Amino acid sequence: MTDIIFRAGEATVLAVEGQATDAMPEVLIGAVNGPVGQAFASMLGQSVGHTRMFAVRDLNQLVRPATLMTSKVTIPGAEYVDLLGGVVQGAIADAVLDSVIDGVIPKDVVNDICIIVTVWLDLRCAEDPNLDKPDLYRTNYEAMKLAIKRAMNNEPTIDELIANRKTIKHYALDGVVEY
Repeated sequence: MTDIIFRAGEATVLAVEGQATDAMPEVLIGAVNGPVGQAFASMLGQSVGHTRMFAVRDLNQLVRPATLMTSKVTIPGAEYVDLLGGVVQGAIADAVLDSVIDGVIPKDVVNDICIIVTVWLDLRCAEDPNLDKPDLYRTNYEAMKLAIKRAMNNEPTIDELIANRKTIKHYALDGVVEY
């Protein structure tokens, strides 16, 4: 079995100018027989407005480790689902597989661990006739790879967080909190 019990990671990759394709996945990685596996199994049912789906690379190509995606946003309609279950799903699945290929996720544990990922897909994407789908793929792929790497390496470390406590703040705190 594996000693990967509960690893958490996140990342943000920003869109090209004029697009709403920012990606902000949050991941949990852990043993299928541990708390992440239990959460994974309990999430298999659907929740209205928050479709859950496996990350697949294409038909009949479930990625390993098994990865369950869910939207952070209430899904408004079919156009959104098409993007989430198409470009975004493919990007997430490719990032998981490439993380195995790159050795970030050890190949010998792919059947012993699972991943849960919450995905940010801006509602404007489904309404944008000029949506840059390659950028939507890029941001989700890059952010997912980075989130996995951070989870597997327990990044940022507590020492990093302590060191930057008064130099980095959430963007929403500009003008709210001064350090």
